[in-house]
Amino acid sequence: MAYQLDLTRKDIRRSEPLYRLHNFLINETNAGAISRQEAVSMIPPLVLDVKPTDKVLDMCAAPGSKTAQLIEALHAEPEKYKIPPGFVLANDVDNNRCYMLVHQAKRLNSPCFVVTNHDSAFFPNLLQSTSDGTKSILKFDKILCDVPCSGDGTLRKNPDIWGKWNLGQAYNLHGVQYRITRRGAEMLEVGGRLVYSTCSLNPIENEAVLQRIIADSNGALEIVDASHLVPGLKYIPGMTKWKLASKEVDETYNNFEEVPEKYHTIIRPNMFPLPDIEKYGLEKCIRVLPHLQNSGGFFVAVLQKKAQLPFEKNDVKDLLEKPKPEVKVDAEGKPIEEKSVPWGPQRKRRRLHGYKEDPYVFFEENDADWLEIKKFYELDDSFNSRCLLTRCITEKKKNIYYCSELIRDLVLLNEDNIKIINTGVKSFVRCENRHTQHPFRLAQEGLQTTNAFVGSSRRIVVEKEDLILQLNCTDPTKPPSTLELKEATQQRCKELSVGSCILKYSDERFTLHIVGWRGTSSLRAYVDSSETLHILRLLGADISKFEVNKYEKAREAAAALAAAEDVSEDVAKAAQEVLEEVENDLNDAAITE
Repeated sequence: MAYQLDLTRKDIRRSEPLYRLHNFLINETNAGAISRQEAVSMIPPLVLDVKPTDKVLDMCAAPGSKTAQLIEALHAEPEKYKIPPGFVLANDVDNNRCYMLVHQAKRLNSPCFVVTNHDSAFFPNLLQSTSDGTKSILKFDKILCDVPCSGDGTLRKNPDIWGKWNLGQAYNLHGVQYRITRRGAEMLEVGGRLVYSTCSLNPIENEAVLQRIIADSNGALEIVDASHLVPGLKYIPGMTKWKLASKEVDETYNNFEEVPEKYHTIIRPNMFPLPDIEKYGLEKCIRVLPHLQNSGGFFVAVLQKKAQLPFEKNDVKDLLEKPKPEVKVDAEGKPIEEKSVPWGPQRKRRRLHGYKEDPYVFFEENDADWLEIKKFYELDDSFNSRCLLTRCITEKKKNIYYCSELIRDLVLLNEDNIKIINTGVKSFVRCENRHTQHPFRLAQEGLQTTNAFVGSSRRIVVEKEDLILQLNCTDPTKPPSTLELKEATQQRCKELSVGSCILKYSDERFTLHIVGWRGTSSLRAYVDSSETLHILRLLGADISKFEVNKYEKAREAAAALAAAEDVSEDVAKAAQEVLEEVENDLNDAAITE
């Protein structure tokens, strides 16, 4: 399901004949229908081979393009699973980049997704509940280590790197890359798969890291061939021989003995090919060189875990006995931020780790709001109300989110152990309307989850013309009257009380479910502008009124400015003439006197 355009970003953004394509790409990305990224960076999630039942960890996830692929793979069998049994945990060390990650992944509206903020190299062990009610260490089936790198594989699209690149970057990053991969291997389930990838072609950042972790594992890890998962990809095998050099690349070294002592803290023995390198299977790695298929450079390796690692720690007792910190909240139920001094360690900590997140408050059994929601929407008994949550401790809930049971378990057991940035998909929103007795409407974001559980009483089947009419209404204060709809739709509306509902449209190509609102005498679609345009495109409707030609707008603005300047000149000229007349009158008066 990937398509490649042989156009650069500059071509698309700065060419007037392509303005409709540019509009399309922006809108469909916002709607979550497409994700844009470089072709080679799509390889790691493909060879990770994620299934809907997998517990997946993305260790260095931001900005989130690969994470989006992982979520899509998790939801690949909607007809088999209402909600996938697995989940994706996306982590990043940078607090600000975590919110970029949330924005990217939110478009996909998955209830099986959670974002954390922690240093991947020191990622803590997480707890999980077992079937017998006890607690154990959470192990992941699939782990993606797309580690920080020098980026020399992106030289073609990032010309800035030419002036900044030096070998010192790779030497500095080698240790970070090794520690992240080692920690990932520790958290991997036996039989699980770990993908190591970089956008660098330097063996110090690639093969040297892998040989080191495999050597340390004492046979517990092995590189496996995953080329069958990317048929047609042109690449070369991993390297088994390489030399190292000084930062200025004026000296090269075949082994550590040749390295001058002044470089011993920078160049380490394990960066050179190991004596028994043949047994590590480095030739099974995938090296994508830019000239092979006109792409960026990329390195990918797939590791399989055959046994527990000799340095792996799985002591659940330490986690269970760890005291939980007390969370203080204000009158609105929001956590009280601890005051920090202007300078010193507290300020530094705030900068590194960002601000404290709002709490995750899950529904208790027989919650009053839940009982109302269940009754109004005739929700199926299989819908787990304890997976509903809000982000503040308050009597009057505003936004209600839904997450999978595994995510709920993960949050409740580990929210004091690791910083959780975001989870859950918005499913119900408080909507105070004097004409309806029920205060919560459905949210379009969570409909792909809640739709499977909603009963028939809040559903309306609409025809194509009805749906196009509703989507073309851009003024929410003037929704289409039910009298403008088809006879069958009008009849169904009469049977429905005022409030939120689900509009269903289907033909031989697809079926659409959209959140609607049945008013006292109207029916409207409750979707945002990006999704509105997306659905209109699917229906083959005329979208010309939504198409904005920014070049035409710029020309109109320039013409208006020029006209304003002309008017200003005329006004100034007239004012000058009036002043001259006044001066002449004054002069005449003075002479007369």
